[in-house]
Amino acid sequence: MSSSPVAGPAPTGPTSGPDTGPLGQAAPDPSRGPGRRAPRIRPVSAGGRPGPRRRVRRHWPQYLAISPYYLIFSVFMLFPVLYTVYLAFQKWDGIGEMQFVGFQQFRFLWDDPVFWMSIRNTLVIWVLSTVPMLFMALVLAVLVNSTKRFTAFYRVCLFIPSITSLVAIAIFFGAVFSNNFGLINAILKAMHLSAVPWMSNEWTIKLVIAALMTWQWTGYNAIIYLAGLQAIPSELYEAARMDGAGPVRIFFSITIPLLRPIILFTVVISTVTGLQSFTEPQVLFGSDASTNPNSGGPGQAGLTTLLYFYHQAFDNNDFGYGAAIVWAFFLLILLIVAVNWWLVQRKERRP
Repeated sequence: MSSSPVAGPAPTGPTSGPDTGPLGQAAPDPSRGPGRRAPRIRPVSAGGRPGPRRRVRRHWPQYLAISPYYLIFSVFMLFPVLYTVYLAFQKWDGIGEMQFVGFQQFRFLWDDPVFWMSIRNTLVIWVLSTVPMLFMALVLAVLVNSTKRFTAFYRVCLFIPSITSLVAIAIFFGAVFSNNFGLINAILKAMHLSAVPWMSNEWTIKLVIAALMTWQWTGYNAIIYLAGLQAIPSELYEAARMDGAGPVRIFFSITIPLLRPIILFTVVISTVTGLQSFTEPQVLFGSDASTNPNSGGPGQAGLTTLLYFYHQAFDNNDFGYGAAIVWAFFLLILLIVAVNWWLVQRKERRP
């Protein structure tokens, strides 16, 4: 009777096998034929994904399909924006040779009283339009969200002003607020009240421009708020009502906190668009032959910064100074947007 062999310890050194050579290297595959090497393993990025070059080669048809947009954007938008940086340090009338002047444009800008007056006008108009516009937009969104019928009709009515031609709106407001034959003054006279010089007083000019901007963008922001309201779970409102909370308490304790990111978005967008007011004063006061066509009305009360830029660049043919105005105003907009963002985020972090 033979005894079974006793298993010894596993070998620790390199061994040969069907897939390895005598020194542990991978043996050549006979199926590949003589002289053929194992396929090269391509490196991948972290996480097992292919590298960026391989992804670009894989998706080149998609990149080719969207390339016309970026080409047009680069030629007609990106290049002109970058070119204005170079132009801000030049003195150029648009025809002759450019003359490098360094920071003289910005030094003159700092001492230009008309530029600072246009900044004040722009900020005042922005405050008079943005604050009531966002408040009314939120109220309208809450009212539409609480209705059960004709909601699609209300949305269309809210969105119509934002897609209407701004020039047509400005002409209409100019006729409504006209000093002599305006509809508002006709109603005031019918009520035995004195007429208001809407288009000749410093503050009423700003009010007319702010009212125009408010009418145009209130519905747009209301649609955005309405989308945010519909994303809030209805169970939160039902639980609040069961706890005895009234409409005002629900609005300030549930609606406002949950809409804070959307409110931040509308504040930023309204800041950027509100500070870029140009068409409104240009159309309202551009046909006034008694004043400069681009002065913003009597006393330059409606002279916004972009209108002042247009006046310097395209009326006075001072493109270098116009570029300096635009970039200084761009930095101001960035500062105001950053302050708004910081204020809203600070309130959100509070316990």
